[in-house]
Amino acid sequence: QVQLVESGGGLVQAGGSLRLSCAASGRTFSSYAMGWFRRPPGKEREFVAAISWSGGSTYYADSVKGRFTISRDNAKNTVYLQMNSLKPDDTAVYYCAARRGAIVGYVGAYEYWGQGTQVTVSS
Repeated sequence: QVQLVESGGGLVQAGGSLRLSCAASGRTFSSYAMGWFRRPPGKEREFVAAISWSGGSTYYADSVKGRFTISRDNAKNTVYLQMNSLKPDDTAVYYCAARRGAIVGYVGAYEYWGQGTQVTVSS
C-alpha cells in the first residue's frame, strides 16, 4: 500500500511559478509510476503529467507541455511538479497518484491517490 501527501499549493499570479511535492510512504515507492492530475472548478479530474518508476520516461498533457516538469527523487520517496508560466486556466485541485506498470494518462489506471492541494492562479 502507498500513502500519498501533496504539498506546495497556493495562490499565485498569472505568469508565476509553483512547485508541488508529493511525499509517499512505503518502501516500494521506486517500483511505482507516478502521475499528477488536476480537477478544475466544475470539471472532471484530468491528466497533467506522469513519470516512470526510474524517472527515465515522462508524459505530459498538451495543455502543460513546455510549462510543467515532473520529476522524482526515489531516495526521498517524493515526486515533484514544477509549474512555470502559470495561467488562470491552471487553477485546480492537484492530485498525485501511483500505479504499478507503465505510465499512462487516464484516471482509472492509478491505484493510489493523495488528498490534493489547491492551486489558484489569479489574472
